Amino acid sequence: MKPSQCAALLLLSSAACMGPSLCRAQTPTAPGAQTPAPQEVSAPAHPRSAPELIQLANDASPDLQQAILDTFTEKDLAAGTAWSGRLHDFFFAIRASSRPTLRIDDLAGPALQPFQSNDLWYAVVRIDRLGTVHSFRYQIDGKDFGGSLDVPAFTELSYAMPGVKQGTLSPKLTITSKIYDGMTANYWIYVPDGYDPKVPAALMVFQDGGGYIHREHDSQPLNVIDNLISLKKIPYMICVFVDPGKIAGPPGNLTYEFVKAYSDKWHRSMDDSMRSTLYDTVSARYAHFLREELLPEVEAKYKLRQDAYSHAITGLSSGGICAFNAAWQMPDLFSRVLTWIGSFTSIQWKETPGVPDGGQDYPEKILREPHRNIRVWLQDGSNDMEWDRYGSWPLANVRMANALKLQDYDFRFSFGKGSHNGAHGEAQFPEAMTWLWRDYDASKTEQTYTIEPYEKTTPPFRIAIINRSAD
Repeated sequence: MKPSQCAALLLLSSAACMGPSLCRAQTPTAPGAQTPAPQEVSAPAHPRSAPELIQLANDASPDLQQAILDTFTEKDLAAGTAWSGRLHDFFFAIRASSRPTLRIDDLAGPALQPFQSNDLWYAVVRIDRLGTVHSFRYQIDGKDFGGSLDVPAFTELSYAMPGVKQGTLSPKLTITSKIYDGMTANYWIYVPDGYDPKVPAALMVFQDGGGYIHREHDSQPLNVIDNLISLKKIPYMICVFVDPGKIAGPPGNLTYEFVKAYSDKWHRSMDDSMRSTLYDTVSARYAHFLREELLPEVEAKYKLRQDAYSHAITGLSSGGICAFNAAWQMPDLFSRVLTWIGSFTSIQWKETPGVPDGGQDYPEKILREPHRNIRVWLQDGSNDMEWDRYGSWPLANVRMANALKLQDYDFRFSFGKGSHNGAHGEAQFPEAMTWLWRDYDASKTEQTYTIEPYEKTTPPFRIAIINRSAD
């Protein structure tokens, strides 16, 4: 898939600046499409948090209307996509000429409150279930309008917790690859509080790394990492956030020529084509890049554990298949895998001479190839993409989950109703990380992963058609 930094084919509104961080990163386009030119969007003047908006509403403050206008763009208000939330408390606003009704997770929400002088409406909502995503939509004159399938409700573990010290993020670093013939890639190293140079640290590598590193909004993966380490739910680990590389030639460079030909063939940008070459190709090349080029740069600065038992890798969309592929190709390098909305589809199928497999072949590879000692968390949603060139994202992830189950892998499959979006994965990040690193013992260097007893006795996943008749 084509995302540049995060994952959001159905982009959450800019009002979601109070919501998921990954969906605030650069907005991707669909596979095979050119990266759109940036558009000028007026940023909110002085955005308020959800608790601040709710307090103004509860106080019937005359400042509420201006606070709404300062928080949300006119585009989002008019489109019915403006919302803000923290923990259980959410605030929704919409501009509509007639009374809208609000539905949350297909259930009737509270009545929207109007302002006397104009067509602005708002509602305060409590959402009970945290650590997942919710949907909302409006109905105006009997017709559905606006809304989103991807509204995350974060637990307290996704916010900076009192007393938990933050670590140190390196400045942007750059590596030039030989494995990819002169490609340059940016990366960052995150060192949580408490690093001891005498004690080797566990490791986790994040694809599309630049989408995870900012702290200016409430919910960030860095907060989760800090909190879980402090609570001893995961081991102390150093995290490497690596962006897709860029390649600029010269002509005659083999990697450049391949990426240029792929770009021309499918009308995709060079950066997008380089990313797909790195992430979607079913081969050991990217794993070699990590093992032989990137990680030695990190190890020159910090002491890392060398056992795959202590190494995890993650990504979303094409970064998701990339993470799985790296562990599949080199289970002696990574044994823990976290994928969100993974692109287990045919994006790079038959593009590279000598590479017969595409991402759509992974379920069969799991069934037919030797068992790898890996632990895998998969996440996807029923409204993920259906693409006429590459296939079905939700069906591919269901096939992956069933293949892992049938071969007794230690896996977990989280399947919701969301779209091709990072919101669900980020909302679940504390739970996924705790599961991925459960029973970790720093005194060990290996563990044979086995399917959980509950999963062993549970039937494979079955498909139900929910949007049309199956007769």
